[in-house]
Amino acid sequence: MHKSLIAKAFQLATAARNTCPPNPAVGCVIADSEGQLLGAGHTQPVGGPHAEIMALRDAQALGHSVVDATAYVTLEPCSHHGRTGPCCDALIAAGIQRVVATNTDPNPLVAGQGFARLRAAGIEVEVLAAEDPQAIAARELNIGFFSRMIRKTPWVRMKIAASLDGKTALDNGRSQWISSPSARTDGHAWRARSCAVLTGIGTVLQDNPRLDVRLVDAPRQPKVIIVDSNLQTPVDAAIFMPGRDVWIYTATQSVPRRRGLEASGATVVFLPGTRADGSPTGKVDLAAMLLDLGRREINELHVEAGHRLNGSLIREGLVDELLIYLAPKLLGQGRDMATWGPLSDLEQALQLDFRSTTMVGPDVRLIARVTGQDVF
Repeated sequence: MHKSLIAKAFQLATAARNTCPPNPAVGCVIADSEGQLLGAGHTQPVGGPHAEIMALRDAQALGHSVVDATAYVTLEPCSHHGRTGPCCDALIAAGIQRVVATNTDPNPLVAGQGFARLRAAGIEVEVLAAEDPQAIAARELNIGFFSRMIRKTPWVRMKIAASLDGKTALDNGRSQWISSPSARTDGHAWRARSCAVLTGIGTVLQDNPRLDVRLVDAPRQPKVIIVDSNLQTPVDAAIFMPGRDVWIYTATQSVPRRRGLEASGATVVFLPGTRADGSPTGKVDLAAMLLDLGRREINELHVEAGHRLNGSLIREGLVDELLIYLAPKLLGQGRDMATWGPLSDLEQALQLDFRSTTMVGPDVRLIARVTGQDVF
């Protein structure tokens, strides 16, 4: 019985995925001993109630008592005061008898303390085994949150649209449009679930992209991150929109350029890279940037960049997953997906695990995960 109720909770969590970041997407259902649904809810936008509170409120609105009931939740109920109060205390006060959860919360402020508080109050707690398919699915849904809590960096997903021979643009830079309208719409859905979209200054100067979500419903627009070592971003670039966060990472301290971009609404972050001997590289320290994005509560980072920045991220081991749309066409000479190397041995190749292959219109969507990157 509990598997079907956890499945319902997972369905609710999925519905919250695009609205609740940086909080994890969590679903909760409350049922009586016969499995009859008493209340249900999911995480609200940041600052709003968590899933457990919504489920308790739903039960109350329906006139149902939850005393001696069971709460099925897709993540450990929180035990700390953050933007909201502890959910475990609310469950205890409501008279819940049993809690079934898919995963322990990776947040160091929780990390089992919610379960401990529930058990101390006499509530039976069951946590699914880590290898349980429902536990795996719930973790995958929030892989960016798990990454940020455990590794202190976002989950980095690199999106690439390419021809079958791996070209993302012609030699002259033209790339619109290699993939189909269906693939572009699907790509916007992946943008919508991310906390931020990252690109490089080359893409900004060549394409002047908006990098917003337009082709699917988007209750929340992701932030925009620009890697711009020399602060060349035009102050009237299309990425600047009212009320939208734009963070520009740079390796230069040019005050006039910084002030001009800040006047356009950007947050400029100085993070220069250095070589082993301490000399400056003139480039942004990409590893330090990811740590900074983690501190700024970015869970999933969606990369849509050119071959140079893609190559730099891959070379430094900073990419977790590839989202690739392959169009049924050949371009011959052109720009590659990513440029780094050259490698001297095949053993140095980036090892990937294919996770899914899906037809999206006439294109093939491949999701490939860098081997071992999800072990944390």
